[in-house]
Amino acid sequence: MKRVLHISKYYYPFVGGVEQIARDCVLALNGKVEQKVLCFDHNPKSKDSIDSVDGVEVVRVGQQALVSSQALGITYGKQMKKVLRSFKPDVIIFHYPNPYVAHYLLKYINSESKLVVWWHLDIIKQKFLKHLFTGQNKRILKRADKIVATSPNYIVGSPWLSSVKKKCVVIPNCIDENRLSVTEEEKELAKQIKAENKGKILCLAVGRHVPYKGFEYLIEASKYLDDRFVIQITGKGPLTEKLHEQAKNDSKIKFLGLVSDKELKARLLSCDIYTFSSVTKNEAFGLALAEGMYFGHPAVTFTIPGSGVNYVSVNGETGIEVPNRDAKAFANALTKLADNFALRKQYGIAARIRVEDNFMFKQFKNNVEELVVEL
Repeated sequence: MKRVLHISKYYYPFVGGVEQIARDCVLALNGKVEQKVLCFDHNPKSKDSIDSVDGVEVVRVGQQALVSSQALGITYGKQMKKVLRSFKPDVIIFHYPNPYVAHYLLKYINSESKLVVWWHLDIIKQKFLKHLFTGQNKRILKRADKIVATSPNYIVGSPWLSSVKKKCVVIPNCIDENRLSVTEEEKELAKQIKAENKGKILCLAVGRHVPYKGFEYLIEASKYLDDRFVIQITGKGPLTEKLHEQAKNDSKIKFLGLVSDKELKARLLSCDIYTFSSVTKNEAFGLALAEGMYFGHPAVTFTIPGSGVNYVSVNGETGIEVPNRDAKAFANALTKLADNFALRKQYGIAARIRVEDNFMFKQFKNNVEELVVEL
């Protein structure tokens, strides 16, 4: 049986976008190959340990520090070398960005192992690190046998991926349909939310309150909307206080805070339009966008060059895309959908179909299996 080593920054039970995709890769290959996971322990000041998740051995390296979102551990190189020599992987799936780990991977990988670099996003926020790791990025992409991007848009928009197009394959992220399955209790809660907002156009935005999510532009857009609208914003984050201050005189804005899965599904069921206001390539794909579309709602998005957001939702088919950071255009799109029930329905049905045809686990599983078999 072939052996596949997965290398991720952290791993389940840590909850994060990259970590979920890493686990999805493992689940996609379960029973097909022998697998192992190498990652950092997400707990600070932890020690090296080994456990099992989904029947797969997970080697967790103790983390001594976290610098610019990069985990550091003094025993990482030793553990990497040990795992590569003892497990002898036929294929390594390395989840990028992870420059500290990339250093040891380039140092210890042998010529027999095939390397898949799962390119989640470019380093763009950390300006200094972006330039510091230029040479390393060139080496890891040269060594890679295949490079996975989550959308064709990202291949075109990334200066790194566009330079190695022939090695790139597209494997879109997938939603967890089991987590999104709806109970009768959640349906009743959705009806209650609808009843409490009778006659209103319910818009929903989901995400952490961080700059790239663009919630400030959604709040600005609300100023151009009439009182039919209710803009529901979930989550918390560094910008929460600032966003509350910006919206303090706008009764249309409702901050829901951190919500349970139960309430989230009820909100997803009951909303009329899914608002996705992200504005930078930090939003590499938009999994929360796909989840909103899965519930049969049209989406309003900004144009983000090089991001997968405008691949997930197709302008004029599953929703409306407007110029980046143009709050008035965003409001006009919301108004257009509010005024036209038939259009909302048309886009909503198309949104559900697009997710079912492209962004479910079954497609993801097939894509990962084909990638590994090809290698």
